[in-house]
Amino acid sequence: MGLNLLAVAAVGGAGAPAAILQSGVSNIVVNGLIISALYAVVAIGFTLIFGVGGVLNLAHGASITVGAFGAYYVARVFGMGAWAGLVAGVLVAAAFGAALYLAMIRRMEDEPIMVMILTLVTAVAVEQFVLTVEGSQPKAIPALVGGVTRVAGTNLQHNLVVVFAVSWAIILALFLFVNYTDAGKALIATSMSRKGAALVGIESDRVNLATWVIAGALAGLAGVFLGSFQTAHWAMGRAPLVLSFTIVVLGGVGSIKGSVVGAYLIGFLEVITTRVFDPRLQTLVPLVVLLLVLLVKPEGLFGRELAEA
Repeated sequence: MGLNLLAVAAVGGAGAPAAILQSGVSNIVVNGLIISALYAVVAIGFTLIFGVGGVLNLAHGASITVGAFGAYYVARVFGMGAWAGLVAGVLVAAAFGAALYLAMIRRMEDEPIMVMILTLVTAVAVEQFVLTVEGSQPKAIPALVGGVTRVAGTNLQHNLVVVFAVSWAIILALFLFVNYTDAGKALIATSMSRKGAALVGIESDRVNLATWVIAGALAGLAGVFLGSFQTAHWAMGRAPLVLSFTIVVLGGVGSIKGSVVGAYLIGFLEVITTRVFDPRLQTLVPLVVLLLVLLVKPEGLFGRELAEA
């Protein structure tokens, strides 16, 4: 995914190997915790759509791009500030998810291959549109908050603390929604059997629409976060899509709990690879993990049912 966080160790003084080592470990821990929370947000939307609708949304990365550029226009072009940009990015990506479902997916949801093709074509179209309108030059989205705090020997941007806190707030809220509300139980019922859900009065179309809206909103949130400590560009959704697929397969397709665990495994593997070995190997890690999981445990760590969320 190539996500390099800006939590950089700053241990002064020569001849302090123990301090440097401790700082290096704390740097890995802090970076791993933050980036993994963001990875979880990215992957949960992807797994929700598969768990409920039984289809792979290859336009998930495009939703990230849409959210990031929605935030960029509101925050930078219209000058309304970072937080207004965050709200706009989430709403635009949620609307994009709704439009995608209503215009195309609803008619083809019983044909998963066609859905894959349609979402792939949509993703390419979004990328080309952004490239044509904005060009290849990356766009900077303002940080949600400024400042730096020193944590365990590591200089940590306040913006990344907000990313971590909001990401976990969303994860916990979604977990409670799925498991303890009537709407969440309808979502689980639909994921288990659309016919069975229909027999008890659950309208699968509405549930699927809500799922695409939620997934779009999560992707938009991730896009704004990514752009706030990196930049937004036309192809920014590609690597998160690969990561989402890897995390979901690792955790178990359809399992929210599995997506969170998978995100933390992948996140820490990436950070360790970057810090200890070679940053150029970072993008290789998810692909190697995906290959191993498919060969050894294709059902993932927590199975394939959304009901296991």
